[in-house]
Amino acid sequence: MPTSQPAANRLFEDFQLNETWESPPTVVTADEIVAFGRDFDPQPMHTDAARAADGPFNGLIASGWHVAAISWREFHRAGGYGSTPVVGLGVDDLRWHRPVRAGDTVTVQREVIELRRSSSAPTHGIVRTRVSVRNQNGETAMTLLTASRIPCRGLV
Repeated sequence: MPTSQPAANRLFEDFQLNETWESPPTVVTADEIVAFGRDFDPQPMHTDAARAADGPFNGLIASGWHVAAISWREFHRAGGYGSTPVVGLGVDDLRWHRPVRAGDTVTVQREVIELRRSSSAPTHGIVRTRVSVRNQNGETAMTLLTASRIPCRGLV
């Protein structure tokens, strides 16, 4: 599979089927888990280490929504779409396979699995990607499919 490094400005024609991208390893801290949990998923397993120790996961874990947000943040930081205006169209098949714990190091992978011109907005294309988040042991923590609408060359 070809691997591409994100460009400063990417349009639909710049994407290739099967191209892949991988983030640098990212450590998930207890402070980040608790802050995200307090703001967006205030369950004890995400906000209170003492209570989480007695819970079903035997310790503090990141909210699945936090892991999904990390996957987007890392792709954005790397300039995955560059400065191109992108509209997210949706997420399919979101699955959380195993918890992400404080101190885990995660790596995000994206693979382009479909490229097609939009039938409703022909000045744009649809890029579908398969996303996976793995921990430091190579175990899959989360997977999902994304669809984004991206402008075509010469039409923006």
